[in-house]
Amino acid sequence: MQDATDPPVTPDGRYIVVRGRLWRRSDPRLTPEERQDAVDRLMTARRAVGTARRRGDTAALTAARADVDAAKRALGERGPVWWDDGAPDLTRHMAHTTRYAAWWAGLDG
Repeated sequence: MQDATDPPVTPDGRYIVVRGRLWRRSDPRLTPEERQDAVDRLMTARRAVGTARRRGDTAALTAARADVDAAKRALGERGPVWWDDGAPDLTRHMAHTTRYAAWWAGLDG
């Protein structure tokens, strides 16, 4: 069940919509343990990005951003799509310009 504060999820479960833009969701085939491990690594990497920025450490920032990317790939949010029907990745596209346009328009209340 979706909480009222959660972003909308496309009917096929592939994307969430934030400020009108599609963002790929995590691979639903991940086990809870795999997902939690990747989320833990992502949060650690994001904290490292912040620390590196505050310190002005460009080498650490580069490494931390690579760790964020690796965790996002492990979650299935980046890299090859996790679905196998040949549909393209619409990440970062505006929902109203995609095949989800009618669904998105229907959410307006």
